[in-house]
Amino acid sequence: TTGAETRMNMHITTFSKVQMNPLCPKQEEIRIEDIAHAQSLMTRANGHFPEFYSVGQHSIACAREAIARNYSSRVVLACLLHDGSEAYLSDITRPVKGELSEYRRIEKNMQDAIYVRFLGQIPSDEEMSHITDIDNACLYYEFDHYMGEKLMEQAPLLVTDPAFETLPFAQVEQEFLDLFATLTV
Repeated sequence: TTGAETRMNMHITTFSKVQMNPLCPKQEEIRIEDIAHAQSLMTRANGHFPEFYSVGQHSIACAREAIARNYSSRVVLACLLHDGSEAYLSDITRPVKGELSEYRRIEKNMQDAIYVRFLGQIPSDEEMSHITDIDNACLYYEFDHYMGEKLMEQAPLLVTDPAFETLPFAQVEQEFLDLFATLTV
């Protein structure tokens, strides 16, 4: 392989023109602008919902749910960032991801780097429990709304009422960045 091929194989170029190796993320390479932009353009459910609903919208909904539950600002910010690794790695459907232990390790490494970058440390087990509960609740209601599918026998608690609609990418990106700014003041 040539030097250019090696470089292309080891790096991605982000929206903000950062070249990074997502297998070995460096704190200074992780930018909120890249996460917000990428998530505004990425669809939930691997594109199988009948209309476009972005990962960015899901992340915003999760953060707003954490606010409504009066969780700490750390948990709210972690909810906003909980799918941040997808901005650098994309995502894989849950049934397939469950079989890919190496991918899950890479994803955890990237996600942990994002948490450390913006929270100062990885969320505690208790904080992760809150984040997971909210993530799963939002997922449940997304599938109920878009697919008419109940993913659990009993509907989980959801305090907020997310708007399930296709929004302009730039609007989602800006809402994500605005919410991040209010959480990191």
